[in-house]
Amino acid sequence: MDFVNKYPTFLAIGFLFLLYLIFMLLKFLYKVCWMPVVIQHTMRSQGIKGPSYKFLHGNNIEIFNMRTQSMGQPMDHCSHEIFTRIVPHVHTWVNLFGPNYLNWYGHQAQLVVTEAELIKEIMNNKDGVYPKIKLEGHAKKLLGDGLSSTRGDKWTKLRKLANGVFHGESLKSMTAAMMSSTETMLKRWKEYDGKEIEVFQEFKVLTSDIISKTAFGSSYLEGKKIFDMLMKLTLNFSRNSHKIRLPGISDWIKSDDDIESEKLEQGIKDCILEIIMKRDEETSINTSVNDYLGELLVASRDEDDLKRLSIDDVVDECKTFYFAGHETTASLLGWIVYLLATHNEWQERAREEVLEVFGNANPNQDSITRLNTINLIVNESLRLYPPVPALKRKVEAKVRLGKMTLPPNMELYICPIAVHHDPKIWGTDVHRFKPDRFEGGIAKATNNTPAAFMPFGFGPRTCVGLNFALVEAKIALVMILQRFKFKLSPSYVHSPVQVFMVTPQHGVQIILDAI
Repeated sequence: MDFVNKYPTFLAIGFLFLLYLIFMLLKFLYKVCWMPVVIQHTMRSQGIKGPSYKFLHGNNIEIFNMRTQSMGQPMDHCSHEIFTRIVPHVHTWVNLFGPNYLNWYGHQAQLVVTEAELIKEIMNNKDGVYPKIKLEGHAKKLLGDGLSSTRGDKWTKLRKLANGVFHGESLKSMTAAMMSSTETMLKRWKEYDGKEIEVFQEFKVLTSDIISKTAFGSSYLEGKKIFDMLMKLTLNFSRNSHKIRLPGISDWIKSDDDIESEKLEQGIKDCILEIIMKRDEETSINTSVNDYLGELLVASRDEDDLKRLSIDDVVDECKTFYFAGHETTASLLGWIVYLLATHNEWQERAREEVLEVFGNANPNQDSITRLNTINLIVNESLRLYPPVPALKRKVEAKVRLGKMTLPPNMELYICPIAVHHDPKIWGTDVHRFKPDRFEGGIAKATNNTPAAFMPFGFGPRTCVGLNFALVEAKIALVMILQRFKFKLSPSYVHSPVQVFMVTPQHGVQIILDAI
């Protein structure tokens, strides 16, 4: 009693702290125990089943083990059946539970959607109830809050800026830089006549140089540090994508990857700020600018507070375009060359078309988009090996999707690779390289199934760099076919993996034969 009388404040603080701990514990248990049970019951009552929720980790351990096993061994070099390899959990559970099922990313409920009609509704997002998810952890460090991940007014502002740079006449002005960079690469290739060369790394250098020149007014050498750090961040993201981050605890206890990612994030920011400072020294606000960095810097100085971008916004947007602007096209070119090296008849058909249209002259944008055989090959490559195998959205508020009623805050996991490899859409030859399936256009190839072909997304948030990437890839492909024949090297190991995007794990080794 004397103690109570002597230290009333101390006891009151201790009691309040105990109540706070009890409250936080109950809140934690509500999130990780009660809500998963409620959501699982709600969805099962609507016929939506899935693997059972496991405390804290959800289904992450199962997914990680499936992926580790499926991607642990190489494939037959003529096989394109990558659905079972890249997302084995989706393939397994779709066959077990149906085309739409519930799984768990930690305690976060995820509805996996593989029906094209529902994917169309989600991606069109007419009522704004299916926004992008908020990036966290390693993904946030990699892409920041740029165009690919941001939402609302900021997205509208950034999209308008990017549309002005990567479409129409602005895009036409970039083709000279694309051809110049490709010419430099192909001069280097002459040294490999009759020899093996690994082209995936070559394409990474090529596309890095092109995005540096066209979007940021610099060169590959200037941006090399940024690209190298982005690749390290990508590997960190891939290693940690199925590890559970506990709210609060993960902010205090950091792994070696967490510490390295923070250093890499700061390093990338410092390099981009250096490029910005250099641009400021070379130009003034009244100087005409037509690359993306120039437009971003003009927006960062806008007198209207609502339109102005912060310097962090500029850095995040540069980071997004440095990454997406080279990785997507490098992946596409790598898979196209692999496919043409293993299907010589299509390589010859493509070369005949290129020589008929251009001869030995350099291509131009107006003609390149009308190359029929090249278009068929590009589309079929994107179908078999879509750069991004999965997309995520969030349910903003309770909503009706198809016959389902979805609760708020549920995640939606959309799998382009599933619809691209669906025999009900594409036929029994779905895993074959068959470019002429696109002869009558995408609608005919998909039997008019909406959202069945979505290598660059679908709806209003379709990748803004779509046209840029396709023109860049076609220019490089045309110039390669004009100068070289190629076949797959005996040393090639067919091992598609997902390191953010679908890439050849060991590169693409070919034997060149100069024409």
